[in-house]
Amino acid sequence: MHGVTVEEPEGELSDVDPRGSVTLAVNRSRIRPPFSVLLATALYCAEFVAAAVLCSLYRKTDDVIWLGFTVAFMLLPALLIQLALTFIHRDLGRDRPMVLFLHLLLLGPVIRCFEALVIFIKAGKIENEPYVTISRQKSLKKGQEGLMEWEIGRSERNLATHRDAFKRTAVIQAFLGSAPQLTLQLYASIQEKYLLPARLAVMIITLISITYGALVCSTLAIQIRYDDYKVRMRPMAYLCMIVWRGLEIATRITTLVLFSTALTYWVILVGMVNLLFFFFLPWAEFWARKGSLTQDVEKNFSKLGTTVVLSMFTLLYACINVFCWSAVQLDFSHRELIERKQQWGRLAAYYAARFLENFLLIGLWYLFKSDFYEYVCAPLLAVQLLILYGLALLFMLLFYQFCHPCRRLFKYNVHDCLHCFCCRPGRGAASRSRGKLPHSYSTAATMVLMPEEPLELLGPRHSQPVGSRGEREMDVVDMTEAA
Repeated sequence: MHGVTVEEPEGELSDVDPRGSVTLAVNRSRIRPPFSVLLATALYCAEFVAAAVLCSLYRKTDDVIWLGFTVAFMLLPALLIQLALTFIHRDLGRDRPMVLFLHLLLLGPVIRCFEALVIFIKAGKIENEPYVTISRQKSLKKGQEGLMEWEIGRSERNLATHRDAFKRTAVIQAFLGSAPQLTLQLYASIQEKYLLPARLAVMIITLISITYGALVCSTLAIQIRYDDYKVRMRPMAYLCMIVWRGLEIATRITTLVLFSTALTYWVILVGMVNLLFFFFLPWAEFWARKGSLTQDVEKNFSKLGTTVVLSMFTLLYACINVFCWSAVQLDFSHRELIERKQQWGRLAAYYAARFLENFLLIGLWYLFKSDFYEYVCAPLLAVQLLILYGLALLFMLLFYQFCHPCRRLFKYNVHDCLHCFCCRPGRGAASRSRGKLPHSYSTAATMVLMPEEPLELLGPRHSQPVGSRGEREMDVVDMTEAA
């Protein structure tokens, strides 16, 4: 939920622990521009307009099949985005007819982006705005752990809601609209043996949208899993993630499209098996644990309503995993619906199974390919796809090994896993002597700390009323000492 990015201006030391733990109270904060809101809105508008232009071309050429699927993949995510924005901002219970009317016109992201810009501009003109809550998180600096404190004003809190909403709409747009759209247009280009400029524009925009959605998934997973700490990823980490996600998604979609050109109806079976497996996997784990559904999705929902919302959330989770690694595991008994533990085994199993599946799909395409590919070096294309997916895995390992902002907190890292795999007979002796050896580069600190962008401004863990400031400080200090 990290909606507000707050820069650290003037501050004062409000408490110094004998062990070096410091609580830093920042009296004033400056909000950064809502770049994520602008980017998500620009991608939404660009993809919608480009798809509409392509639909007009299909209509002129009487391509009814391409027209129908293009319209469906254009309107479905747009409608879901309007519902998501209305649900997050709770506009149905408020007197805002103009906003609801714009949502009916599928212009909800535009008006929300305008509202976020207005909040940001007004926040810069308001001096000494009274704060409405206090946000605290742990910080690590030079080997010392401390508590940092920020006063959150009304503008920061409202802008946080907009950022959180647009992060979720970016994921919906990417995997319920852009990914199917890119698959469809690439398939149409191969079948028709020519590439329209409008179709090329749609493919480029959708690829950017999917990559951005995957980046949002990865960053949200880090922020939710390590919400006790505030970190900021370095530019090299973002670059590594972009290459990793871009190669993973591009090779996956290309593999599916090539397989569909050779065995058209079998690709439906492959897609449905993937979708149903990842849809029922979280529910099977939930039923195996015999847990109870969380009641924090929406207080006004019944159990049936909560189940419907969780089912839609699971559908989005399944669609993400069909095309790329979702970076999170669902836990319906948890308040945030996300399992916090980093599961390296599941990560390795996913990419091993996905690499094997891509290898089989490419092999079947090579055996049953059509005459169109006689003009292409099919063996070279197959090898290139496998190499590119291998490069995606390599950049993923580089990210977790060198660029992950919280890798100091890992119990095991990529270097340790490879060492255990290569030196399995001596694993027991290595684990016994682990505590006696100095930290290797795989566990060295790489955290970049900055003032908090509040995780959950309304949650009990990170915010509090002004009146309970002293009691909350005592509780946080006790929790830190217990840890």
